[in-house]
Amino acid sequence: MKNIIEANFEDFMSDLQRLVSIESVYAKDDSPYPFGEKIDMALREMLAIAEKMGFKTYYDPQGYYGYADYGSGETMIGVLGHLDVVPSGDVKHWDNPPFEVTVKDGRVYGRGVQDDKGPTLTAMYAFKAAVESGIKTDKKVRFIFGTDEENLWRCINRYNELEQIPDYGFTPDANFPLIFAEKGLLQVDLTAKAVSGIKVSGGDAYNSVPSSITYSSDKADELAAALDSLGFEYKKEEGSITVTGHSAHAKDADKGINAISRLLMAMDRAGMKTACSSFVTEFINEDALATKIFGECSDEMSGALKFNIGKISMDSEKEVLNIDMRIPVSVSKEFVMEKLTSAAAIHGFEISENDYLRSIYTPLDSPLVKSLMDAYQEVTGDLKSEPISSGGATYARAIDNCVAFGAAFPHSEETEHQPNEYATIEDLKTAMEVYSVAFKKLLSM
Repeated sequence: MKNIIEANFEDFMSDLQRLVSIESVYAKDDSPYPFGEKIDMALREMLAIAEKMGFKTYYDPQGYYGYADYGSGETMIGVLGHLDVVPSGDVKHWDNPPFEVTVKDGRVYGRGVQDDKGPTLTAMYAFKAAVESGIKTDKKVRFIFGTDEENLWRCINRYNELEQIPDYGFTPDANFPLIFAEKGLLQVDLTAKAVSGIKVSGGDAYNSVPSSITYSSDKADELAAALDSLGFEYKKEEGSITVTGHSAHAKDADKGINAISRLLMAMDRAGMKTACSSFVTEFINEDALATKIFGECSDEMSGALKFNIGKISMDSEKEVLNIDMRIPVSVSKEFVMEKLTSAAAIHGFEISENDYLRSIYTPLDSPLVKSLMDAYQEVTGDLKSEPISSGGATYARAIDNCVAFGAAFPHSEETEHQPNEYATIEDLKTAMEVYSVAFKKLLSM
């Protein structure tokens, strides 16, 4: 198998470059496509790559999704990946162009190489290697390509309305050895009437910890003094302050530094009080677990609740905070909404739901989990790493009997949604081998 993977790897890298070069970030543009022209370009490019590899492809006439089939049979194995990516953020934080593949010191850099263009393409090339090794395909294998995973999942929801649902499968959009439980995802907007006249906006997405935010004001000196007293990093230019943080995925909000929260805390200390600054100062500060609102909200199965302020918008009419929460498997959505609604109301906020995805749990003794774990252990020799729970929201939630499986290893640095996103060449090749063995086992289930 390794020889086949090596022989095909140059083609893999070329195809990855084709995908990464397309800035497939959600956009409301003048195109007829539901999530913007660039995302549609990435979908069509992936289908072209699949056809070259010998798959039969289908493009949804509305542009919501596409898929690539190989083999036939009553049973369908599904592999669910997505082609949309989060924005690159401030390109000054990148050492290389975000929408180009750069290979340096054994690493492959570029937006999407870890989430999720790289892993999806890796799984496809793994299946190609399995086929070339002589595997029998008496079942249909379908690669489903989503285009709105980083937002509202309208792509996969439409697929589920119109198409055949796989009998079992995986999504290569998380970690090895395997994700057996995923927290609930709840995204909400907190909206209050503006009374301060202060204007500021920033952040990239609900599910990304903001790494910087700039505020222009004639009170830059007062704000700088407040930031100094709090020990927060910032850059001051004439008439403006840029507060710096550290980006992370919202599922790991406690591993990032939220620039929006830091700005609001400094504003409050400087006497520039708003509904947003008052709410964050009283209830959040830099606590990504939001324990002043929810208490010690966690369970043994999936860990603690994570709370992220992903975006802010304040103008002369209203103040809006866009919030992403990852809810422990055993905690109800109703509990979270009740607690947050009560806290937000103290500062004049009303709450509205933007998106919700249920939590999932797959028993560890299921045939699917056993087969995938066997494949991982057979290739890596890692018998110590156990199936894990995650705060990430993957397409495993989209269909029954599906789990997140790779492509990041226990030793991998998780750089999705961050500047300088990368995967190592060694990890990509090993993941291909794991997936190739996994396909053999899944086809024999």
